Amino acid sequence: MKHSMRITLILLTFFFISQVLGLAIISKYLDVSKTLETGEIKHKLLPYDLQPPEVEKDYSFVYVFIAILIGTILMFLLIKYMQLLLWKIWYFTAISFSLLLGFGAFVSQRNALIGALIFAWLKVFKPSVILHNFTELFIYGGLAAFFVSIFNVKSAIILLVLISLYDMYAVWKSKHMIMLAKFQSESQMFAGLFIPYKMGKLVKFKSGTGAFKKIKTAMLGGGDIAFPLFFAGAVLENAILTMSLQQALWKVLVIPIGATIALSLLFWKSKESKFYPAMPVLSIGCFVGYAVFLLI
Repeated sequence: MKHSMRITLILLTFFFISQVLGLAIISKYLDVSKTLETGEIKHKLLPYDLQPPEVEKDYSFVYVFIAILIGTILMFLLIKYMQLLLWKIWYFTAISFSLLLGFGAFVSQRNALIGALIFAWLKVFKPSVILHNFTELFIYGGLAAFFVSIFNVKSAIILLVLISLYDMYAVWKSKHMIMLAKFQSESQMFAGLFIPYKMGKLVKFKSGTGAFKKIKTAMLGGGDIAFPLFFAGAVLENAILTMSLQQALWKVLVIPIGATIALSLLFWKSKESKFYPAMPVLSIGCFVGYAVFLLI
């Protein structure tokens, strides 16, 4: 087993909560009445009239995948030239944007903006384990609320396949995903769940001699949370065309359940101190969950 039973259960619990909360956030932005009237999926306005790019849903996976590759290249440039300040600005902006949409599903846009800026500032400048993982629960729901509308089920499936192949290459072949994860964790600005075996600072703590010691941690990357949620969100949106929102929400839960079971099997089979691509396993869990969704 890659992590202790306690840490594994914490990671799995946070992952599942992030998926369920993410679906709740997505559902808050769905305009069910207009969807039923028109027979087309309609959405409520996002805070401050933010709008996702208009793209053909069948080919949206192309744009998202290219954006991921560009983002990876930019990250490499930041690391190569040691531009920690630029990474901090990028991280703060992305967190603020995502939390604005995540919080905006439940409170007014003004309060959502204030909360997003406060939590993003604390996350960057006063990081703590509890704060970091609490905000992660809302971040991916906010991202999904923004991006899910550009997907249909087919394009979401293709994206999962592409991301799974890329994840395998990035972890096993080029190993650049490992380097990116280490850079983020050491800068204390990690995108994803971050559970230390000892409570305290996110990455390091001072010993009695004043020297820094590394704390053993368990991590789950943000993409491993976001992409299964994008898929589940696309299935949810398609489902409300034929059933009530409440029915769709209950049925679509089999997808996060499938992904969580798949992730638990990965943790169980994995060896300590080795890195594994999670997306192939998570994608299989999503597809099995979707098959169950179609049968029930």
